[in-house]
Amino acid sequence: MRLLFVCLWSTCLLIAQEKSPYAVFTKTGQKTTYAKLLRQAAKSEVVLFGEYHDNSVVHWLELELAKDIATKTSLTLGAEMFEADNQLQLNAYLANKITQKELDSTARLWPNYKTDYKPLVDWAKEKSLPFIATNVPRKYASLVYKKGLEVLLELTEQEKTWMAPLPIFYDANLPGYANMLAEMGGHGGENLPKAQAIKDATMAHFIAKRLPEKGVFLHYNGSYHSDNFEGIGFYLKRALPELKIITISTVTQADLNALAPENLSKADFILVIDEDVVKTY
Repeated sequence: MRLLFVCLWSTCLLIAQEKSPYAVFTKTGQKTTYAKLLRQAAKSEVVLFGEYHDNSVVHWLELELAKDIATKTSLTLGAEMFEADNQLQLNAYLANKITQKELDSTARLWPNYKTDYKPLVDWAKEKSLPFIATNVPRKYASLVYKKGLEVLLELTEQEKTWMAPLPIFYDANLPGYANMLAEMGGHGGENLPKAQAIKDATMAHFIAKRLPEKGVFLHYNGSYHSDNFEGIGFYLKRALPELKIITISTVTQADLNALAPENLSKADFILVIDEDVVKTY
């Protein structure tokens, strides 16, 4: 009896001391598990994985989710962090035709590429999986911010292949874009949500263009590009209404036991990361 008590006490102590850097919730705030997220993701056609760009735990989970989905179905990867006009360089690296150093010098890689995205690309390379550069080249988003969406019509035919077909549909009343404009206070920021829209529309375009016949397209993007079922998801649904999309959002909280009210309904699954997790930059 005493041995049984000691064992029970030890088990309770271990449970009490167990710590995890993250928790998973549904959009309604119900606590769920990574295993359930994985099952849903593997049955979808597109997974929009909304991340915090500097969060080490999220980057680890991104790779783990890719590995786990790949054990269940075929997989295509894509990311905001690669711009469409760099697809040839990315393809060459994946095919072992250029080195990492050559990729560094010919593609516009993010400053945190080596710590946060290189593991994803190298794993795709190892497994011979497609990796799609989905984002609009940043100079064109900057051009839209300065002059509006209409300026894109002046681009060359080659330049237009690196973005969603023109003219871009833009709904200023979408809450995400409307809130962005409101935060700017109307002081020269009228084109800011339009610059966001060209990114969202372009990422949706290249996801739709490279959808696998069977399997999942797992896409990595900043949470703000897919939160609240807007952004990329809005453009995907507009083009392909029956598409099975699962969205994931990232938030940070001190308390991992309950989802804060402001984080409800951000996505199908919300990853709550402990706010003490080390940032990558």
